[in-house]
Amino acid sequence: MTPRLGSLELSPYSPDLVARPVADLLASQPQVAARSYVVAIDPALADTQALNDAFGISADAGANCVIVLGRRGGEQRPAACVVLSSTRADVNGVVRRTIDARKCSFAPQDWAVGETGMEHGGITPVGLPSTWPILVDRAVTEQPWVVVGSGLRRSKLVLPGTALADLPGAQVLDGLGVRV
Repeated sequence: MTPRLGSLELSPYSPDLVARPVADLLASQPQVAARSYVVAIDPALADTQALNDAFGISADAGANCVIVLGRRGGEQRPAACVVLSSTRADVNGVVRRTIDARKCSFAPQDWAVGETGMEHGGITPVGLPSTWPILVDRAVTEQPWVVVGSGLRRSKLVLPGTALADLPGAQVLDGLGVRV
């Protein structure tokens, strides 16, 4: 029987459906790859709300990854924030304190795409630069399955929430995601 999330029919992870940095990380993390599924989607459905509406997925089954830039003393400090799609990242509170920044804001789209090697609307915590902290809200790790980007707009990864805590650079934090 094919596993499903909402009405998404999932297939075992395949490197040809993800961006190169994602495939490279999963090749080096077989314990994460073995627990991952992938699904091809219409790129027009890459945005969280469109995907949830089209496939009947709960907002608590989706995890958004946003890239932020903190600054302190002229130094730029990038980080990824992973929160449930029913929440928003506490960028000026939890994130700013965690990365020890004076100011913190969302990274410009062109910069994030260039630095990650992933497409806008498909950026995922899986395969980010190894020097970046990946801040994961504890609520994400408590979900049995979460839908995240694949690095491409034309597909999504589905993996256990606990797998995100196993990513290099991951820090699980309480209160990172704030209900909207």
